[in-house]
Amino acid sequence: MKLQGKRVLITGASRGIGEALAHGFAGAGASVALVARTQSAIDALAAELGGSAHAADLADPEQVAGLIARIEDQVGPVDVLVNNAGVESTAGFVDAPDDELRRVTEVNYLAPAELCRQAVPRMLRRGGGHIVNVSSMAGCSVFPGLVTYCASKAALSHFTAGMRADLRGLPIGTTLVELGPIPTELLAHAYAFEPTAKSFQRLYRTRMLIKVPRETVSESVVEAVRKGRKHVRIPRRAAIFPILAEIPRRATEIVLTGVPHQVR
Repeated sequence: MKLQGKRVLITGASRGIGEALAHGFAGAGASVALVARTQSAIDALAAELGGSAHAADLADPEQVAGLIARIEDQVGPVDVLVNNAGVESTAGFVDAPDDELRRVTEVNYLAPAELCRQAVPRMLRRGGGHIVNVSSMAGCSVFPGLVTYCASKAALSHFTAGMRADLRGLPIGTTLVELGPIPTELLAHAYAFEPTAKSFQRLYRTRMLIKVPRETVSESVVEAVRKGRKHVRIPRRAAIFPILAEIPRRATEIVLTGVPHQVR
């Protein structure tokens, strides 16, 4: 997809990977529509990039409902949807606050799935589009202190594979981004829980994981949308984990070849 003149909606755009993605897509010639929980967090970035800012708390289903339509009414059609927003729950599962399971699941899985559901019919009416879901290699692993986070990312990764199958033959591309630890505030917060910190430190010592700058992630995602790539896996040395997790899904696809995913 040529990005010049396209509109890219990015959730979780106020900082970290989302901010880097905003710069990356704007640098590729796209107009960016930035979404964050508070308006003030993205006003300056939107002004800097010549884009638009939209406040929405993705943990609140009422604010997610109709969000794509509201943004398109304000700024025009969304050609690329980037579901980047994410939160973590770093604690022992039974020690987490009462609303933590719901909050993490809403932001990391249910809101992205709902935004895809809203965006796809609109993209099809206009002749096509592209959806990027930013997941994690934690979705095919289990780390102490990250039970809910890992489960939510596993759900997002599996949903993206299913959505891709449903969209086969239609002019909408999908990219699943599966990341290892990226230096952001979210990662720093995860280190506050000792078992989580120790598990990451062990993986770093074995060189199975390395820290990757958020700018590298942005460059890879922009390039994936340009070239229609289905997967971005960073760091590459750890890509074996999501690749292995993909095998049962791919095997099922082969067995079900010829069985339609949609009733037309």
